[in-house]
Amino acid sequence: MNNSRRKFISTTTLVGSALAATPSFGFHILGKEGQKENIVGHGEYRYKVHRDWAKISTAHNPILNCHEMQMDSKGRLLMIGDHTANNILVFDKSGKLLDHWGTGYPGGHGLTLHNEGGEDVLYIADCGYYVDKTGKYHKQAGQVFKTTIDGRLIFPLPHPLTIGVYAEGEAYMPTETAVGPNGDIYVADGYGSDYILQFNHKGEFIRKWGGKNNADENYNLMNAHGVAVDYRDSKNPVLIVTSRTENAFKFFTLDGIYIKTLNLPGAFVCRAVLDGDNIYSGVCWSETRDGKKWVRDTGFVTILDGKNKVVSNPGGEEPNYINGELQTMRNAQTPIFNHGHDVFVDPDKNLYVCQWNAYNTAPIKLERV
Repeated sequence: MNNSRRKFISTTTLVGSALAATPSFGFHILGKEGQKENIVGHGEYRYKVHRDWAKISTAHNPILNCHEMQMDSKGRLLMIGDHTANNILVFDKSGKLLDHWGTGYPGGHGLTLHNEGGEDVLYIADCGYYVDKTGKYHKQAGQVFKTTIDGRLIFPLPHPLTIGVYAEGEAYMPTETAVGPNGDIYVADGYGSDYILQFNHKGEFIRKWGGKNNADENYNLMNAHGVAVDYRDSKNPVLIVTSRTENAFKFFTLDGIYIKTLNLPGAFVCRAVLDGDNIYSGVCWSETRDGKKWVRDTGFVTILDGKNKVVSNPGGEEPNYINGELQTMRNAQTPIFNHGHDVFVDPDKNLYVCQWNAYNTAPIKLERV
């Protein structure tokens, strides 16, 4: 397939059928046509882009959107997507597909892996936002499920309306979960009513906070897309909650008390991914150079150090601080990614980037250099 043909395919609505006949489809990442070895990132955090890391075919394992990825105790990489032919794809680190399962999560979005007494379990967030066979989007009530590592249901979390936690008319479309040090489960209702809901390890409701129209504006969340537990201070773990429309992470105690806001101007960040002292996050959109927002194909990855300073933007412009203030972050002049939705960091510090709305592409590997 020549370069002009590749360019044609990537810009037509027939991309899905065209890709079905190909063994791999990483070339639909944005970037210079024919460029084989993009190096992205800044400072000590630079990476070689492997477009065709995932060795699968859409003819056999179709993908709509790659949403999130985790690694289990066996070193396998589990990805969740929203195609009900195979919501969960299981890879080894070379990109070989080992297994696939899941047909009941049309809004498959959030994936959290937690080790309970030596056993891996999953928390799957189905946001209720799904695409039908014609490509049309629909919304329905979402749900969170706790399952075994191979998908057997352990229990679903209750819908907040049925237990009197939500008022009539408040939407519930959960996007993410996190598990606290005592087993408490935190749910981010990022596409619904923007609350963070806290349950105990049995799935019993404890409290909620966030939402909109609070007397204290610090508690307001706008697109609470992600939630994560920050263990960098081992004696004082806290929650990092995404407020994506505000280009910010907000920090809370484990019982929902506001601590601080970390502004990331220009970057519509997804969930915070903690690895060592660093925070990694997919950036789904970034502000354009003429000030526009929510423009497609403006995503990248952002990396913060232990002091919450942005140190690298793979696929984006180099971070710039003036008098200690972070300036607006944007994607690179030559775009590499479409929409960064999630990042997984493996033990060798390589990154795996899951993308939303990226022409049905599989996760992209960024090899640390």
